[in-house]
Parts: sequence; C-alpha cells; structure tokens
Amino acid sequence: MTMSTLKELITHEHLLPVAPMIYAAWADGVLSDTEMTSLRAYATGQDWLDADAQAALGAWLDPEDPPSATTLTRLRAAISTSAGDLSQCHQMTLAALGERIATRENGQHPPAWYSDDVRAHIEAIEKNLGFAPKDAASAILLREGALPAAQRFEEPEADFDIDAMTRLLDGPWRETWKSVRALLASDAFEYVDDVSTDAYREQVLDWLKVVARHGFGDIAPKSKDPSMEEIGASMGRFMASFEALGMFDLSLAIKFGVQFGLFGGSILFLGTPKHHEKYLADVGSARLLGGFAMTERGHGSNVQDLQTTATFDPERDEFVIHTPTDQAQKEWIGNAAVHGQMMTVFAQLHTAGEQYGVHAFLVPVRDADGQPAPGVRLKDCGHKMGLNGVDNGRIWFDQVRIPRENLLDRYASVSPQGEYSSPIASGGKRFFTMLGTLVAGRISVAACGLTASKSALAIATRYGAMRRQFGPAGKPESPILNYPTHQQRLMPRIATAYGLHFAVEKLRQRYIETRGNEDNREVEAMAAALKSFSSWHAIEATQAARECCGGMGYLSENRISPNRVDVDIFATFEGDNTVLMMLVARSLLSQYRQQFENASIFTLARFVAGQAASAIQKRNPLVTRDTAPEHLRDADFQLRVFRTREDDLLGSAAQRLKRRLDNDMDAFDAFNEVQPHLLSLANAHAERVVMECFAEGVDAAQDPALKRTLTMLRDLYAMEYLHRDIGWFLENGYVEPQKSRAIRDLRNQLCADARQQALPLVNAWGIPDGVLSAPIAFPR
Repeated sequence: MTMSTLKELITHEHLLPVAPMIYAAWADGVLSDTEMTSLRAYATGQDWLDADAQAALGAWLDPEDPPSATTLTRLRAAISTSAGDLSQCHQMTLAALGERIATRENGQHPPAWYSDDVRAHIEAIEKNLGFAPKDAASAILLREGALPAAQRFEEPEADFDIDAMTRLLDGPWRETWKSVRALLASDAFEYVDDVSTDAYREQVLDWLKVVARHGFGDIAPKSKDPSMEEIGASMGRFMASFEALGMFDLSLAIKFGVQFGLFGGSILFLGTPKHHEKYLADVGSARLLGGFAMTERGHGSNVQDLQTTATFDPERDEFVIHTPTDQAQKEWIGNAAVHGQMMTVFAQLHTAGEQYGVHAFLVPVRDADGQPAPGVRLKDCGHKMGLNGVDNGRIWFDQVRIPRENLLDRYASVSPQGEYSSPIASGGKRFFTMLGTLVAGRISVAACGLTASKSALAIATRYGAMRRQFGPAGKPESPILNYPTHQQRLMPRIATAYGLHFAVEKLRQRYIETRGNEDNREVEAMAAALKSFSSWHAIEATQAARECCGGMGYLSENRISPNRVDVDIFATFEGDNTVLMMLVARSLLSQYRQQFENASIFTLARFVAGQAASAIQKRNPLVTRDTAPEHLRDADFQLRVFRTREDDLLGSAAQRLKRRLDNDMDAFDAFNEVQPHLLSLANAHAERVVMECFAEGVDAAQDPALKRTLTMLRDLYAMEYLHRDIGWFLENGYVEPQKSRAIRDLRNQLCADARQQALPLVNAWGIPDGVLSAPIAFPR
C-alpha cells in the first residue's frame, strides 16, 4: 500500500468518515483474512460510493496488501486532525466519530450525501468489525493521543515550554530544520521493511532525488568568486540538513552525505571555479551521482600512503589512473556498487619522474548506459550489518585516462608540459590542508549520529512511560520508567544528547567562522574528538534504548533496531574513532609543547601556579571531602574538575613520552607504549569540551524555565561522567570515598528528577510523529 492510497482515503469526502473503522480494522489485527475479505466486499458494494472511492476502499481492505506501521500512524493523525476537539469524542461509536468528521468537513450539519441510509450502512460496517458501541472511538483516540498527553501517559505537566526548547535547539538553522521536518512528514517518505537490498537501494535513491528537488543538496556558490562567508553559510545549511535527516532512514542520510557532502564538497573545496561551473549544479540536483574514492583495501586511516597512482602523460595531456596492486583497490566506496557515475579519486600524483603525494581527481566510472567505463572494474561490497540502502562498492582502475583538467587543482596544478606547482611548498602541509578542507564530513557524521540517538531515546522513553510491569499489591502496575534502573539507563544519555547538541553546534559555528584560515588545527581536533564521542554515544544510546524496550525494541517496525545496526559504522567511517582520538592526543601534545617553547616567564609562572593549585586541591580536605549538593552542582566546580583531569593526563603523558625519548627510544615506539594513556587523555578532552559547551548553552538560555531544565541536565551530565571515571579521581587524590558516594547519589537523584520531565525533554527534539513512527511510542 502506498502513501498515495492514504491520500485518496483522507481527501475523498465519502471515505474520510469511514477512516476510523478502517484504522480499527488494521490496528487491532483481530480480523481474519476471510473476515477482512467479507468486509471488503460489503463496503465496496455501497452505491453511495463512486468508482474511485470503491477502488480506494478496496485497496485499504485488501488482506494481501496491509498498510505499514507508518501509514497507520499517519492515518491516525489525519483522524485526529479531522475530528477536532477530541475530548468530546472518546465515548463515541466509530460511526458517530465518522459522522462528526463529515459534519466538521461540511460546517455545522452533515453533508447532503450523508443520509439516514448511508448512516445505517456505516453503522453496519462497524457492527461487522465487532466493536462494543461506546468503546470503539475510545480505542482509536487513546492510540492517537486525543486526550491530553498527561492523561495518555499519566505524566506530569512540562515544567518548560516544549516549543521554546525546540526553537532554542534548532538555533540559527531553525528554518532548515522546519523544512526538513515538513519534507520527511510528507507522503514521499515512508519506512520500508522486508524488501530486497536492490529494492531498498532504489527507494533510497528515490528519496535522495526528492531531497535534491527541494534544494537541500545545493552547495554551489551563487557567485563566481564566493566569499568564505557565503561558502560557510552554504555548508552550514548542508550540515544542518544532514543532521536533520538523521531523524529518518540513516541510509538516506548517509547517501545524502556521500553525494552532496563528500562528492560535491570535494569539488567545492578542492576544485576551482571551472569545476564548480561544470559539475556542482548537476551534483546538487542528483543528475550526476558520484562518490568519494579515498579508502583502499590496504590503507584506510593511513591516507598519506595510498597506492593508487595518477601519472601525467604530457603527450596526450592526460592523467592515467591505475590500481597497481590488489591492496590498492578502492574499498567501501558509497554509490560505487550501482548508482555512481563519477568519483573523486585520491591517488599519488606522478609527473616528470617525481611523486608529489596524494591529490584528488574526478574520474568517470560508468557510461551513460550505467555500464563500467573503459578500464574500470566495479564490484558490490554485498550485504552489510546496516545501511543496506547505500550501495557500497569496490573499484579497480586499469590505466584509466582522464583529462588534465580533472585534477582538482585548488592547492596544486600541473601544466601541459608536466610542471607541478603549488602555493604550499611543503608536501606534508599541502596534504593536511587538503584533508582539512573536508572536516565538514566529520562534523556532519557527529551531528547525524546524535540525531539518530535522539530518535532511539525518544522511542524508548515514550514506551517506558506507558509500559507497565509489576507494582504494589492491590495497586496498578507501575510504568517501567518509574524504576530507578530504567531511569539510570536512559536519563544520563538524554542529558548527554543535550550536551552534545550544544557542542556540535558550537563546532559547526566555529568551522563556518574559520573557513579559509591557513591553520585550522583546533577545529580539526575538535571535529575528531566530537565525531568520536558522538558516534560512541549513538551506539551506546541506541543499544540502551533497544534493551529498555525488551523484545519490542527488537522489532524493525519500532525503528530502534534499524538505528542500532546503522549507527555502528559511524565509529569507523570518516575516520576510525580510536585513530581520531590519537590525532586529538597528538594535537594536545603539540599545543603543550608549543606552550613551553614559546613561553614567556609570565606564561611559565601561570602554568606553575595552575599545577600548584591542582596539587593543593588534591591535598585540601575541604575540596576532596566536600559532599554538599550545592558544591557538586556548581558550574565552576564542574568545569574545574573536568579541566583538571585533562591537564593532569596531558602533563603525565608528556612526562612519560619525554622519559622514553630521553632514553633514545624511537618516537614511534614511545608513542605506541603510551597509547592507552593517550586514549584516556583524548576522552577526557572530549568530555571537557562537551561540559564547557553545555555550560555555555545553559548561560545563553534567556527563558528561566529553560535555563532551570538545562541546568538540571548539565548537572546530570557532569555527575554521570565523573561517576564513570571515579576510579581515576580516587586514585589521583582528587576525591575521597565520601565524595565519590555523594557524586553517585546525586547522579541517581538527578536521574529521578529528569524522569519527571522525560517526555517533554524528548518531545522537545521536534521529531514529528510520522517520522518517529514506532507503534510502541504511541498509546494503545
């Protein structure tokens, strides 16, 4: 059944009044195929229905083609909208509810076609359904949420304005979020389950084209010489769109990122105006489908040592792209298996007998008929753990010739005579400058994974507020969200999602503001840290959400399990998380070294004073033993303790490395020996960055109710991550056992406090009901 069938049902004036009965017939699943067929024959035989209405009704009552969960969710929403004030409807029969809908559509009275005879036939249809007269509409309405949320979920009223929180979170990209929400809630988007990989890929491609038609893939500059501000604003909108698409199917989000972010972004940032004018319009409209061929079988994270070659032939003014060994085959390339027509290929540039390192080239891989281009061999990677709507493939090149102009030459060019030139003399600096231009991908993955975690947490939280198990003797069973163990699995992750939201938004703004800077290593390090933190959080949060929903969380229709398997790869693509965290640690060590190489006597004095303050804090019982809630919930204390841990780990890591280097150990071996220490340092850095961004987000909130709610979540985030690493703080003398217990107790209390606002907190993420879709997220 298609979404067009839904549209026919809810727009045809003769059919909308029977919509409640159609919903009831499918929602309860109590009718056998024989009974459904009999009902279909009776309903479609009514002479007050024209041929189109009979056909549409027949499609809805076909036992061989049942509606999907998403279609039923949207039908339920249409019934709610058409019925008006639902508080007056919950004791109505289905027939009476249908008559109310017909009356509201017509004005004050039923329309002329709604005669006594029609009324009798509709009542007969309800009788065939077997519903008790006054319970039927109640069953529909309680599922739909006709009654106020507090009655449906038996939840406390929100302590803050949910819409205001949504606006705060949407930030400067509010209109982009609004547009994406509206698009995803439209008839064009419906989840697909139980389809073949080929069918799934084609569905994702169809969705991508719809997204492109609405302009979300357009990153082309509007002027021939765009400013950094123009490019930054364009990329900001793109990244916000990528983030918002994480509400829906993640295969679409990733294919969107491959097509417009990686393929289009590489042309935008590594190419020059001639490339922009020739390709970007077709890329943005999805007329030219492409990919980003960087990873090789033998080199994933080690991009600098890729083996694919691009050798310039001055006689024919062409580059020859070649895969010299099987280890050099391009691996896991999005859009390569089926849809891609051209790839941005990263290869070692050779000209005039010299090698100049990795550069990017535009290489056609399929002809107009979809067949592999001459010299190109393509192979499907096959079925994967998740993201099977993305056609990942392998690519081999056998002496493939491309024009010299296909070198993306913003940072380096080759003349017709084969002379290489670059504004950046250092090969290493040139390489990292090229990679630095693509940092938007890591920011987008961090944001998209975060949105996926919000979706899973919203479903699990809503389900937990309704699902009842056990309770005191003689009293109703209790919602499982009331149990502390359940709260402690969900609430800290909700708090972390809020903190990461502020951190990713700050990173995006900093990226936009610093576009074009020669040295952007701080943003690159922050992107590496938050991409890792966010994707690990997404994996952890979706797994916790799945477990919190029991067997219901394992069903695909409830959306958590598809999210769980899809986000797993977020820890790997755009840089393996552990490798990225090593880059973060290296960046911190580099800054640490520069701090002393360029230090004045005043800088050194400040550092010594800071170290002395940390030492005093270790020994000061007023600090290490202070268990007062107001102390633990003080933002200055929280920021100081996260910073102190990071500084301590950085200083001790530097000392360990120096001892090894002083003993003539090879630098590579020295770094390897302290890798676990460096990973702890990078994690502490990421957690501190989120802590600081969270505190800034709280400070920026103007509405007192929002500030109060966000403060509670900030405190929960702080206690959660102190509790997780409490062993380190105990070992290093920053807290004593009684303070450790106080941190644990406050964390647990804050989980209970957050539980009271659990539904408003997840609803404030603004995921439309039709996009959330999961049946378990809505009352029955």
